[in-house]
Order: sequence, then structure tokens, then C-alpha cells
Amino acid sequence: MTQGLKICGVSDPKTLNFILNHAHPPEYVGFITNYKKSKRFVDYEKLEELIKYKKNKVLFTSVLVDPDNYILEKIKNLNFDYYQLYDVGPERTKEIKIKYKKKIITAITVSEKEDVAKYKDYNEIADIILFDSKGYHKSESFDHSLLNEIPKEMNKMIAGNIQIDDVPKLKNKGYKIDLSGALEDASGKKDINKIDKLLNLFSKI
Repeated sequence: MTQGLKICGVSDPKTLNFILNHAHPPEYVGFITNYKKSKRFVDYEKLEELIKYKKNKVLFTSVLVDPDNYILEKIKNLNFDYYQLYDVGPERTKEIKIKYKKKIITAITVSEKEDVAKYKDYNEIADIILFDSKGYHKSESFDHSLLNEIPKEMNKMIAGNIQIDDVPKLKNKGYKIDLSGALEDASGKKDINKIDKLLNLFSKI
């Protein structure tokens, strides 16, 4: 198990099998559950099948953008360990966490310093705070220096067009790291060779 790494946007059995059976699997795998604008979106029937795979201790994460009660009820019996929530306020986040008994990754989308401070509203609720770009499915970057003042002891994750070569310096700053676009080929599909490179590199840092 490679602690502190998340591969997001997995949507096909071949990729999932490769990840789960790798010598150095990531700690988390993310599935885009309700955001249909994303090319990585997985419809419910396919998701239901993927979630049945033997996890080998990898933590399955449902990525949800402003989820309504319908989708939350629909997926409540699927074998997810975490819900990763975008555009969900603190009270709603707490409600979801308690009702569905899931650990929570709260995603804070960042384009300026004021955005970063929003993490304070979720400190007592979220299990992990994820700092991401405003791009959502577009794999955009943001200025990581905006995060310089967040507490070192925070259980934090970083995403937003992170490349494989960026991984060592970010891990050394205490971040869990979330990659998606950097692991895809020109057509937007997950590239097994890139995933293999990442997992082998991460295991050695």
C-alpha cells in the first residue's frame, strides 16, 4: 500500500484491476459519480460493477459535486469508504457524513488566497481537506504558494493538474496527492504505463 496517493477518475475495469493488483497500489481510488460534464463520469450501472472489485485495502472514493438526496440514496449501499464533496456547505457536509456514515474529503477550489481560508469552516467535519483548482473536470492548475500558511499538521490533499514529476516535492510538504489528468493519454483514457510509473515512483519517495 502506497500511503498518501489517490488516483482519480478511474472508469474502466482494466485500469481498476491494474491499480488494485499493482505491487504498490495507491491509498485511494476515486470514481466520478454524479458530475456528467466530466469525461471520467461513471454511470450507476457501471459504477455498481466496479465497486464490487476486491479492494486489496485500497479506499474507494465517490467524487460528488453538490449531490442531491436522490444520488446519495442511490449510492448509499455501494462499498465506498469516502465521499469527496465539491460545492457542499459545512452543515450539509455534516449531515451527509452522519447520515451515510462515510469519511469525508472536502474539496476547496482555489483561485485566490481568500478561497484557501474556507478550510476553517470544515476543520471539525472533514477527515481530509483537498485543495483543488476551479477547473473541476478540466485538470487546471492553481498557485500552490497560496497554501503556504495552512497548518502543517492538517490532514490535507492537493489536486489540480499535478504532473508525475511534481509528486516528490509535494509529498515532502506533507500533502496527500491526487492525480488524474497526468495519468491519461491523448484521447483522455487512463494510461497504464503512466500509472505504473507513478506508483513505482511514489513507493520510493
